[in-house]
Amino acid sequence: MKNNFQMYCISVDENDLNLIKSLNYIPVGLGKTNFSHEWMRDFNGENISHKNKWYTELTFHYYIWKNELINFEENTWIGFCAYRDFWVNENEFKIYKDDPKNYQNNNNQRYKEIDKICLKEIPNFWSNYDAVLGHDVFLNKFKIMKILKYGKVALLRNPKAIFKSGRTIRWHFDMFHGNGILDKASNLVDQNERDDFKDYINNETSFNHGCMFICKSKKLMNKFYNSLFPWLERCEKEFGFNLEGYGKTRIYAYLAERYIPFWFKKYSNCLVWPILSLDIPRKK
Repeated sequence: MKNNFQMYCISVDENDLNLIKSLNYIPVGLGKTNFSHEWMRDFNGENISHKNKWYTELTFHYYIWKNELINFEENTWIGFCAYRDFWVNENEFKIYKDDPKNYQNNNNQRYKEIDKICLKEIPNFWSNYDAVLGHDVFLNKFKIMKILKYGKVALLRNPKAIFKSGRTIRWHFDMFHGNGILDKASNLVDQNERDDFKDYINNETSFNHGCMFICKSKKLMNKFYNSLFPWLERCEKEFGFNLEGYGKTRIYAYLAERYIPFWFKKYSNCLVWPILSLDIPRKK
C-alpha cells in the first residue's frame, strides 16, 4: 500500500526541511518563522493561524479541514506527525510489542536510523481499520511523593488517585493543567457526546500520545473536526486566551489530546500504534 498514503510533518524550524523531505513527508511550518515556499502553512484560505500559540498543531488541522479535506480521495491514509515524534514502521512495531514499556527509552537515540524507523508505507493489515492512534500513555507511573508535592488539590478532588488504579484522565489533567478545567470543558461537549466523554475521563487510566492520528476516511475526519472545533470554540468563551504557563497556555491542544482517542474509539475501528520520540539534534 505505497501509493495511498501521505504524512504531514509539523515543525517550527526551517532547518528541519531536509530531514522531513528525506522521509517523503509533507513539511508543514507553524508559527511566525519565515519558512520557504517548500513548506505548507496554516494561514491561507479559511484559517485560525492567529490561535497557534494556544492551539499549536491544531491550527493546521483546522486548515486541512476547511481547505484541503474536500480534495482527498476516500480510502487514502492521511497522517500527522511532528518533528521528533514519528510513527514507526511495521518492523519497529514488532520490536515495540516485545517490550512496550521500555521501547521509548531504549530507542530515542536512534535518530541516525530514522530512515529505517519511520512509517513510509501502510501495512496490509491496516485495511481492517479506519484510524490509527498513538500508543497508550499510562497514568499510573507517578510516585506518590511527586503527587503529594505537585498535586495535592488534584488528589483531594480525586482521592482514589492515591491508588494507581484511580489515576484517571481527569486526575491527571487536574494535576498538570488546572483543577476543574477538564470538568468545565466536558460540560461544553456536544450533548450527544457529553455523558460518554465524562465517563471516559473519570474512568480511563490512559490516553493516546499526542494530537496525532492517521485516518483513511475523509468522511470520518470531517465528522471528527465538526465535533472537535466547535467544542474548542465554546471552551474559548470559558477559558479565553489570557493563559500563562506551559500547562495552561496550550490548554486547547491538551483538551484535544484527550478528546481525539475518545472520539475515534467511539466512532471507528481503531488500531493503536507506537510513536517514537527521537532525540534529534537540530542544526544551527
